[in-house]
Amino acid sequence: MTTSIGLSAPILTPLLPVTGFFALPFAVYNSLLSWRVVSNRLADKHYLGDNSSASSGKEGGSYKENKLFRASRCHQNFVENVPLAFILAATAELNGGNRSYLTAALASLFALRVAHSEFGLLKEGGMGLGRPVGYFGTIGVQLGLAGYAAYLVKSYWGF
Repeated sequence: MTTSIGLSAPILTPLLPVTGFFALPFAVYNSLLSWRVVSNRLADKHYLGDNSSASSGKEGGSYKENKLFRASRCHQNFVENVPLAFILAATAELNGGNRSYLTAALASLFALRVAHSEFGLLKEGGMGLGRPVGYFGTIGVQLGLAGYAAYLVKSYWGF
């Protein structure tokens, strides 16, 4: 005779359906950003670092003209901001957060990160409108998720 120890399978599935769903579009976009860096490295034969003089056509060139530098910054900015937002969303989701709110937050974050790269860093010498919109929007989503996650566990602290 066998007995089940711990939580049974129906209780465990799915724990994080919203963050699990958004893992795919974020991973695909991260892969695209990474590929842009690699393709610029290969085209410029500049395999280390992010300052390729070949992109600008002159030694040391301007960062505004340097495709490798801007592609690297797009990828780095994405990698710097998205993991924290995912941790905050997962924390809120595990503590019973509303799935509609979390879906809206992660969909907004995705749109903001695309705007930051595609319509910000990659446009108009790196200073397109998408850059401030993406930056401030991302900070807002992160703070909103952090506040929501804290709100969901306020009773633990006696509030």
